[in-house]
Amino acid sequence: MVFLVITSMDSCDRRVRAYKNGKTMDECKSIAESLIPQFKENIKNNQKILWSEILDVVGHDELIYKLSLKFLRRDGYDIGNYKIPEVKAFNS
Repeated sequence: MVFLVITSMDSCDRRVRAYKNGKTMDECKSIAESLIPQFKENIKNNQKILWSEILDVVGHDELIYKLSLKFLRRDGYDIGNYKIPEVKAFNS
């Protein structure tokens, strides 16, 4: 009989895994959430914001970019698709 003792194990725990620039998932969520008012203001003033503009604002950090789109969709915005890469209010 063989006993295997595991003293430490790599984990995919979202609270401690580092993403781009060493940020954790929770830090990325906070950053994305803090940018949402800026994006909403831009949509209010210009009726839309392009995906490329969001990508520029987030410094080309893919995780923050995707979380930003997710939070905008959660807040009732039409986030478009690959044919229409823009975010706008549903009533526009």
